[in-house]
Amino acid sequence: MDREKLVEVRDLRISATNDDGDIIPIVKGVSFNIHKGEVVALIGESGSGKTTISLASLAYTKPGLHFAGGELLIGGEDMLQAEPLRTRDIRGSKVAYLAQSAAATFNPAITIGEQVTESAVLHGILTQEQANKRAVELYRALELPDPDRIGIRYPHQVSGGQLQRLMAAMALCGKPDLMVLDEPTTALDVTTQIEVLKAFKKVIHEEDSAAIYVTHDLAVVAQIADYIVVLYGGEVMEQGTSDQIINNPTHAYTQRLMAAVRPKPQAGLGTAVGAEHEREIPAIKVRDMTAGYGGIVNGEPKVPILRDINVEVKNGHVVGVIGESGCGKSTLARVMAGLLPQARGSIKLDDEELEGDLRDRRLEQLQKIQFVFQMADTALNPKQVIGDIIGRPLEFYHGLKGKKKHAKVVEILEMVELPAEFASRYPMELSGGQKQRINMARSLAANPEVMLCDEVTSALDSIVGANVIKLLTALRDKTGVSFVFISHDLSTVASFADEIVVLYAGRVVEQGPTDEVLTPPYHPYTRLLISSVPELRIGWLEDTMKKREMAVGIAKNVEITSIGCPFFSRCPMGIEGTCEKQNPPVRELKMGHQIACHRTIEELEEVEIEVQRALHEDEHAADQGEEGTLH
Repeated sequence: MDREKLVEVRDLRISATNDDGDIIPIVKGVSFNIHKGEVVALIGESGSGKTTISLASLAYTKPGLHFAGGELLIGGEDMLQAEPLRTRDIRGSKVAYLAQSAAATFNPAITIGEQVTESAVLHGILTQEQANKRAVELYRALELPDPDRIGIRYPHQVSGGQLQRLMAAMALCGKPDLMVLDEPTTALDVTTQIEVLKAFKKVIHEEDSAAIYVTHDLAVVAQIADYIVVLYGGEVMEQGTSDQIINNPTHAYTQRLMAAVRPKPQAGLGTAVGAEHEREIPAIKVRDMTAGYGGIVNGEPKVPILRDINVEVKNGHVVGVIGESGCGKSTLARVMAGLLPQARGSIKLDDEELEGDLRDRRLEQLQKIQFVFQMADTALNPKQVIGDIIGRPLEFYHGLKGKKKHAKVVEILEMVELPAEFASRYPMELSGGQKQRINMARSLAANPEVMLCDEVTSALDSIVGANVIKLLTALRDKTGVSFVFISHDLSTVASFADEIVVLYAGRVVEQGPTDEVLTPPYHPYTRLLISSVPELRIGWLEDTMKKREMAVGIAKNVEITSIGCPFFSRCPMGIEGTCEKQNPPVRELKMGHQIACHRTIEELEEVEIEVQRALHEDEHAADQGEEGTLH
């Protein structure tokens, strides 16, 4: 049955005007259609025009851009020719936009319910009473906890994954025909991402609405998209059904994108550390550290986040820190950097104890530990040009000025694969991936010994992300810099880190060399994380959610506890009467591999053997099904 055509994009052209008055084409004659109940994914690397095209469906362009031609019809009406008042009506009633950052979308001073219903009431689509009822229905459809009461909470009182789904409820409340989803799962950890994808897919099909899904994560595209448009430099390289583009791409660029898809986390992906940077003394060492927020009372933080953490980073090594939202990954980096003084425990740099507060540390110590923040948008000063942003640490730590400083800025820009002319640009003139590289360049300018990278590749497409990892690997090999690499992207961690620290609810549940952590036996939580990484396979999401262990593990929130194993409420191997009442013993394996679990190594190995057997049976059944289809 042919679905009704909802959106028609015909020869869309968007241009920019530079300082000299020259017209620069940004989007160059893009055409595609969207039908009701269909999700069309726009994919391509940073700067390909994905977000620019998606915003055009709202008849909106970013400052400095303008529509140069073409048509964008929604329900037969050209958005680009509509009067401003009509455009506003269409935006309020027919099109809804979901931004990448839910935290930045919500007003922290207004309740969630008021914000979810505001647009539908303001545009006269629903009365307040109808909107409230509709909101509760959506909370249920999106599988949010306590749907009758979640609306009276404030944004800070729900988790990141819940806020992302509440943003979807906000967009759907006015029953729009089209939803524009701009990287809505990029900043989420793998288990939360599965929940959000499942909820989006369910609601879009139930509401018979349509969606434009902007992303650089092809494994996510395979789970949600019906149709894919591949973009490069503002032009369509290839378009077709998901099955066609994922399983049989014809254009060389699409094939390159597919080849750059992050592999499933597995042993043997990492690169060896050069012996020339080896030292007996670790670059940074954390011992028996407890930290949290709200001040310290009797040696304990009022709001505890991390408890009894022991981690060390050898010189020239990469330690990957993985775990879900709220497990304490960023807090660990903040303590190392001195942004958050610990309540108990010690931090040593080159075997020299550091003060907890960065204000009490020497300039040399500050220079040796550099923090690369997750959100480049908020980390870079929008009023400063790139040359000044990178030049600041050069001047502050190394005393460089004038021509010497400018020459070093150009050299650092080349290191992060950006042209020298970027030195005179402002952050708003750069794409998300370019901004993230500037964010890293600023830290590199200090010439640090330890770099604390907080989710630095989460906003980057697979090709740019892979290039950044290559760049960081080359820097490590050349300079011996150590990295604490915080990420929810397990594939990147597996390919880059020498050692992995698995955090759950503020405690280390497993740590050791990467190949040992990714090879059996697994801690039950490590296994859940690895099996939650989306595969570039259509139908993976549905297959994954059928597994009882996954459904139980994913559906619960992270709860920080002081007694017992915090993973007990989600663990398929929990021992009642033991796990929730006693802290798990730390079991030592070979090569410094440690697992904190009440189960013995033999029991964990048995479960892993069963999991692998079940996987082989599933694969065999799938192969049999395919053979049947072919016959």
